[in-house]
Amino acid sequence: MKRVLQLGLLAMSLGVVLSGCNKASNEVAKPAASKPALDLKDEKQQVSYMVGLDLAREVKPISEELDLDIVDQAIRSSLAGEKPLLDETQINAVRQRFTQHLREKREAESKALAEKNQKLSDTFFAENASKPGVKTSASGLQYQELRAGKGAHPKVTDTVRVDYVGTLLDGTQFDSTYAIDHSASLALNQVLPGWSEGVQLMTVGSKYKLWVPAKLAYGENGKAGEIEPNAPLVFEVELLEIAGQ
Repeated sequence: MKRVLQLGLLAMSLGVVLSGCNKASNEVAKPAASKPALDLKDEKQQVSYMVGLDLAREVKPISEELDLDIVDQAIRSSLAGEKPLLDETQINAVRQRFTQHLREKREAESKALAEKNQKLSDTFFAENASKPGVKTSASGLQYQELRAGKGAHPKVTDTVRVDYVGTLLDGTQFDSTYAIDHSASLALNQVLPGWSEGVQLMTVGSKYKLWVPAKLAYGENGKAGEIEPNAPLVFEVELLEIAGQ
C-alpha cells in the first residue's frame, strides 16, 4: 500500500533532496509521558498508526529542521479544510529556500566526509605499502598474491569468471559472490578501474587481495547508501576462468 499521506509541502516536493541527506536524529517525536499507551484494538487504529509511521519515515531525515507541533497543526488544519496560513506564492518561496538549504547542508557534509576519508585513506595506503608481499602499481592500486595461478593474464577487453568479496577498510562487507553461492561473469571494461587493473594482473587459478583507492573506485561521490565519498575498497578475488580460453 502506498503511503496515504506524504506531507505535500515537504516530502513530495523534496524527495530528491531528502534521499541524499545524512541520517538525522533518531528521535522523531516523543510521546508525552502522561498519554496512555495505545492498544490498537481495531482496524482504524491500526491503519492510523501505520500512516503515522509512514509519515515519520518521510520526515525523519529532516526532523531536526522541523517544529513537529506545527507540522501536526498543518496536517489537522488542511484536513479540516481551513484556509492555509501561507498562500501558494509563499509556500513556493519557503520550499525553494528549504530545498536550497538542504542541498547546501548535504554538500557540506559530503565534502567534510570526503576530506576525512581521504586523510584516512592516505595514512592507510602509506602504511600498507610497506607490508610484506604488498605491491603498489603506478596508478596507486595495491595488491598481494594470496595464491599463485598459471596461464594467461586477462585483457581489459576480456570477460572473466570470478569469485570475490568486497569490504570497506573496517571490514564491513558490501558485496560477495560467496553470499549468493555462485561466481560472477564480468567484463573488465565495465567494472571499477582499480578492480579491472587488479584482475588483469592475475592468472587463472590465482587469488589476490586488492586495495583500491577511491580515485580508482567510486571517487568523491561515493555510492549512495553503500560507499562513502573517497572511501577506498578492499577485494579478495579468485580468477576462475577467462571467457573463450
